[in-house]
Amino acid sequence: MRKIREVLRLSWGQGRSIHEVARSCSLARSTVGDYLRRARGAGLAWPLPEGLDDAALEARLFPSVRAPGGERPLPDWDVVDRELKRGRGVTLQLLWEEYRERHPDGYAYSRFCDHFRVWRQAQEVVMRLTHRAGEKLFVDYAGQTAEVVDAASGEVREAPVFVAVLGASSYAYCEATWTQALPDWTMSHVRALEHFGGAPAIIVPDNLKAAVTSPHLYEPDLNPTYVDFARHYGVAVIPARRQHPRDKAKVESGVRLVGMWILARLRNRTFFSLSELNAAIGEQLTAYNERAFQQRPGSRRALFLDLDRPALRPLPAARYEFAEWRKARAHVDYHVTFEQHRYSVPYQLVNQELDLRITSGTVEVFHRNRRVASHARSSRRGAFTTVSEHMPEPHRAYLQWTPERLITWSETAGPATAELITKIMASRPHPQQGFRSCLGILRLGKTCGQARLEAASRRALALGALSYRSVEAILKHHLENQPLSAAASRSTPIEHANIRGGAYYAGDNDDSHDRQEESAC
Repeated sequence: MRKIREVLRLSWGQGRSIHEVARSCSLARSTVGDYLRRARGAGLAWPLPEGLDDAALEARLFPSVRAPGGERPLPDWDVVDRELKRGRGVTLQLLWEEYRERHPDGYAYSRFCDHFRVWRQAQEVVMRLTHRAGEKLFVDYAGQTAEVVDAASGEVREAPVFVAVLGASSYAYCEATWTQALPDWTMSHVRALEHFGGAPAIIVPDNLKAAVTSPHLYEPDLNPTYVDFARHYGVAVIPARRQHPRDKAKVESGVRLVGMWILARLRNRTFFSLSELNAAIGEQLTAYNERAFQQRPGSRRALFLDLDRPALRPLPAARYEFAEWRKARAHVDYHVTFEQHRYSVPYQLVNQELDLRITSGTVEVFHRNRRVASHARSSRRGAFTTVSEHMPEPHRAYLQWTPERLITWSETAGPATAELITKIMASRPHPQQGFRSCLGILRLGKTCGQARLEAASRRALALGALSYRSVEAILKHHLENQPLSAAASRSTPIEHANIRGGAYYAGDNDDSHDRQEESAC
């Protein structure tokens, strides 16, 4: 309508010839003459009446031609649309032929398609999205799978194909994996970012379980591992809305083109391993990205190098290590369990719900997003990995005392003390039964001095008095430096089942150790 108004202005308003008007408006002279004849037939003059908009002007210049008896019948376009969605064999051509069988005087095929296109546009108002360079990466799995044959058994296995497409350039990456499970899904992202050489600002996935544990229109609950991956690369994850494929139209188009230009070209080849299949996909992917556009200059790779690549964020120095997240509760023994192995946590978190981050080599424990423990991953079922700092003070103190440690400590007083301690523990059915006696003896060295304790230990050994109370009595009465009687020095203990020995009568009442230490000196 803009050119028709210009034709009327130049011809009637300025008196230009048809030849001049045609050159000015870049129209054929016959077209200019037709416009002028139609305007005169409609009773128009220049200037055109006020309020005559383009729709009204078009109606007056190009009145619709109606068939005798009124407008031609139109089909129910809702029915046509539903029929198109029923299967691959249903086409507009077939539906038009059925329409003409019912209405022989109906529209021709081209006009039928025009009417359907206008109806569909009225039903589905689409906003064209403009993608900024390096902003979004759209990811999904192709509907078509690739076959891998087991060379030994001949079994055919279907491998899903992961597809990632950058928004601004449509530059694509794809690879085959064995599953769509969380490990394959996550590591496919890692390899895609490494292929692009950078990370976008936003990743737009579908609502599969590996990405979204609980779909929601406003606050979808993302998989913790997916969040961990996004945090590592500094990207945001914004899932597409459910049943809104246009939210990720880029990858939908990429999935279709990958199936057409990559998988279809490999359909007649046989692959015996996933690596062999991915090598062939990589060759076809390079050709696909370098293929020239049909309706504009350049290729996906050229646009990628010009737009997306400079805008992508640099990748972190360390590659993301796949980590699985689990919920766990700390038991009363301040340990959490993973794969039947127990890992300690601070005892204050008993009965608290914790988050476990498990990699191939580590098990990390988090409480309210704060890491509270980290252990090397162990495959020993039923065993414990315990950090002493996680234990309560009484448990820690008890755990620290071992026969070896007590003997090492006693050596600071002297060889006689070390020998006494060793013999006391050896005289018990279990070394732990002598711990309290040994600790009491070693504490005597703090109050009486190490030199006196060493002398008292030497005398106790000579007398065969292997007890705390014997050493205490020696120190209390200052006997450590007194010479032994000849009989005592020559006597050897008589071994008999009915003879208890002096140690029995010297007593070993360990409960009174602490309150008697000072009086012993």
